[in-house]
Amino acid sequence: MKVFGICGSPRASTTEYVIKNALNKLENNDFETELFSCAGKIIKACMHCDYCLVNKKCIIDDDMSHVYENLQEADGIILATPVQSGGISSNLAAIMDRTRALEAIDYNLLRGKIGMSIAVGGDRTGGADFAHLKNITYFMIHGIIPVSGGPFGSNLGASFWSKDSLDDIKKDEYGMESLDRTLMEFENFLRKYI
Repeated sequence: MKVFGICGSPRASTTEYVIKNALNKLENNDFETELFSCAGKIIKACMHCDYCLVNKKCIIDDDMSHVYENLQEADGIILATPVQSGGISSNLAAIMDRTRALEAIDYNLLRGKIGMSIAVGGDRTGGADFAHLKNITYFMIHGIIPVSGGPFGSNLGASFWSKDSLDDIKKDEYGMESLDRTLMEFENFLRKYI
């Protein structure tokens, strides 16, 4: 089974560290993984021009082509975002909006895949839950089955407190526990429903 991870951070730092950690753990459990990092990539905003509805592809030619390909191939999808302005990054929001072009090809293209959320906040209470809820809403809109880590500390997904430092996120033991709980449920769903 293939898991596609999207890192919505414009920097190759804390959020990318966490999602790479998650994908490595999945690889160790015999999953094929692929990472798309927004760092250094060009993802333009959706113009909602309806070009995709007629032509079955997006009018914009940028790095989103890699996302389209991997979303279609994946059985599981992990969305990882830094918490920015109390929610998801603008990079991840653009990716979500641009997914419209995939559904112009086939409305059911993403249905039945399994989705997992990771939120990395510089502050402990800076909006991680809102970021998770946006990821979960995206999953639900597209028919992707959202998975949490359960009711004890990973209610909506894996949450981290980075203090805006790569060194500090590596010390966030509670965040890693939330990641492990969420990954366990994610794997269980993949093995049961895919």
